[in-house]
Amino acid sequence: MPIIASSKSYRVGRSKTGLGLFATMPIKKGTRIIRYHGPILDSRIPEQDDIENKYLFELNNRWTIDGSVRKNLARYINHSCRPNAESDVRPRERKVFIRAIRNIEPGDEINYDYGTDYFKAYLKPIGCKCPSCEAKRKKQRAEERAERAKVKARKAKKVVAKSSKTKAAKKKKLNGHAVGKTRARA
Repeated sequence: MPIIASSKSYRVGRSKTGLGLFATMPIKKGTRIIRYHGPILDSRIPEQDDIENKYLFELNNRWTIDGSVRKNLARYINHSCRPNAESDVRPRERKVFIRAIRNIEPGDEINYDYGTDYFKAYLKPIGCKCPSCEAKRKKQRAEERAERAKVKARKAKKVVAKSSKTKAAKKKKLNGHAVGKTRARA
């Protein structure tokens, strides 16, 4: 029987991506944090199948939970490519629980991987803003800056080398006459 977190173990708060769910006390690995709930939609009914919102949680190819109801605090859990929680889907019971897969410290944002379909449809066009992707982008930008600095340094070195050649050529001239060249006498 999994351990169930108390109702005071999380709070809704401001996150980098909007609102998020944050731990208010330590949550141990394997603990059920919260249940994702809302009206159950049947994909065989056209009116229910045409609903479009970001809070739909697909149980299987027939049943979907519409998590857009305000009482569903689990809808505030954001995506992460390196999550600290996961969804425990139970299609026969038509329930979804969010369970910790790592120990979560107070103040940490609770997040899970939304899956490839959701990622491709909603997150990829705007760019994933999870901490691991932000760190990757930050590292990539730093590498690009370093590469641009190297290219700029090479160009500056070429300019310096070219200007030193022209200075050396100017020094060879003496009073407007080229040194080292023989003149033809008329």
